[in-house]
Amino acid sequence: MRRRRFLLASLAGALAAPLAAAGQPIDRVRRIGHLGGASSAAIAPWLETLRRALEELGWREGQNITIENRSVEGRFERLPDAAAELVRLPVDLIIAGTTPAAQAARQATTTIPIVTTVVSDPVGSGLVASLARPGGNVTGLALLAGPEIVGKYLELLKAAVPALSRLAVLWNPAQTAHPPLIRQAETAARSIGCQLRLVAARSPAEFDGAFVTMGQERADALLVLADPMFFQQRARLANLAEKSRLPAMYGLREHVEAGGLMTYAASIHDLYRRAALYVDKIFKGAKPADLPVEQPTKFELVINLKTAKALGLTIPPSLLARADQVIE
Repeated sequence: MRRRRFLLASLAGALAAPLAAAGQPIDRVRRIGHLGGASSAAIAPWLETLRRALEELGWREGQNITIENRSVEGRFERLPDAAAELVRLPVDLIIAGTTPAAQAARQATTTIPIVTTVVSDPVGSGLVASLARPGGNVTGLALLAGPEIVGKYLELLKAAVPALSRLAVLWNPAQTAHPPLIRQAETAARSIGCQLRLVAARSPAEFDGAFVTMGQERADALLVLADPMFFQQRARLANLAEKSRLPAMYGLREHVEAGGLMTYAASIHDLYRRAALYVDKIFKGAKPADLPVEQPTKFELVINLKTAKALGLTIPPSLLARADQVIE
């Protein structure tokens, strides 16, 4: 009997050894790296959403996964060093929270899987070959459903400001996703008889001058395109728009929570929740190259009535009825 138990134990060990060598998930704690450009305070709720989603899939922090967060607190020039640090640990997978973070991670490794979350244009930024077939070690989620969403921005702004004839667009020349959005904005503006005034800002130091330019151009409203630097400075941008008496549309709802007027955007929490599905699939053997990049299908219209009142703007009841959330 003892000999039989010994033989069975030896056979089980022999079978387990090649499986472990083949990289199968046998009793191993996986290390997830998160690379973000925003502040730790802003990232914390999104990471909590990620943890809950992973736990629902059987991945529990402290049991079979650990999460290493590296936030550069808005100092985007530090992203390459933070990415290199995660690679040196090493981690088994990197979740990249923004386009600059994903690019830094991609430059740091071509082998560790990278899952994107809040990335505007994965193809245009060079992260993937195509949405359907990423082709490398990067996959995940895109923030936008395509540049056509800009047409929706202008439609909603026109509904809020019926007399809109001159629209300022705040953009960042360093953001690879912005040029196609601007081209779409030009097309959409022509369709509603509106003139565009493009105003660039490469750093927060250029914000004051940008809003002076908007005033000189006699802009009726403002569109702020989604950008990590703009996100980091969202409270300041909302304050400048209010002081300039400019009704503004933003590409992320967090701008409206910080005092901006309107947003029509996908939920970052939902993007992080869905990122957990990619982590699960990759840890179970899927390759990033074979996992299509997912675009959002749900967008939320959020309106800040407190800001509208400060601007002296009356939001039409028909537009309020379309809102998913109204902040009062």
